[in-house]
Amino acid sequence: MRVLITGASGLLGLNACLMQASRHDVVGVTHNTGLQETPFKIIRADLTAEGAIEELIKQTQPEILFNCAAMAQVDQCETYPDRADRINAWMPGIAAEQCKIHDISFVHISTDAVFDGKTGGYGESDTPHPLSVYGRTKLEGEERVQAANPSALVARVNFFGHSVSGNRSLAEFFLNNLLAGKQVNGFTDVIFSPLYVRHLVSIIFAMLAQGLHGIYHVVGRDRVSKYEFGRMIANKLSLNENLIKPISVEDAGLKAQRSPNLFLDISKLKDTGITIPLLEQGLDDFIHDYQENWPEKIRAYQS
Repeated sequence: MRVLITGASGLLGLNACLMQASRHDVVGVTHNTGLQETPFKIIRADLTAEGAIEELIKQTQPEILFNCAAMAQVDQCETYPDRADRINAWMPGIAAEQCKIHDISFVHISTDAVFDGKTGGYGESDTPHPLSVYGRTKLEGEERVQAANPSALVARVNFFGHSVSGNRSLAEFFLNNLLAGKQVNGFTDVIFSPLYVRHLVSIIFAMLAQGLHGIYHVVGRDRVSKYEFGRMIANKLSLNENLIKPISVEDAGLKAQRSPNLFLDISKLKDTGITIPLLEQGLDDFIHDYQENWPEKIRAYQS
């Protein structure tokens, strides 16, 4: 089966490509970040260019298109809202439409940040209310995808893992700074339910195997503050947890407003029978992969 994965140099995209390369004929699409000597084919393309997605589908003829491409740095989206709109909102709708035309299974990655976080525990039927440009553009992307292709699978996610740059996830941030003995901030009032990226990839492909469609919350079973998340990493590696300073997100001076309570209701996902690992298992696997030099292996692919 041929699988086309956009955002192939990103945290989720690259891990998805590497995990699926031994199972499927994988083609990864990158834009700004080049990759080399990967166990899958690479195409460089600007997906926001006119006709780019149509040409990509014609060239690769995939059976699945897994859209991981996004402008995901929240503060950067505030600075460049038009660019965020093109990548996060407009492009997914075009991809979804083309997949419908060509009878290709389409998976679109969205985010828990479509909610304002006033209460938490949101289900798929709850009304989104994003606080940032990132959340707004990702919500519009969801809406465009569903309008163009009702058979598409839309996954709202929050994940961590090892990336080609080494700095794309909160877990890497804590790990790298703690190992270097540097003090960092940990938000006590931002609650989330992260999944280890490799667990997320397995779940997404299990969902595809079941032929699921519509919106699903694909996050972890546990809720934790970002401060507690950092402490868990420190404790598992016997690092100095006192290097993590507990602060409020309101005192961090961030450009974009953050949603405080972003733990989601995953009852719909649980009903599929797909296994959702605990955060403890995700962190154990994250650390195991670190100890097995997975970060260095991933970074070696960067050209």
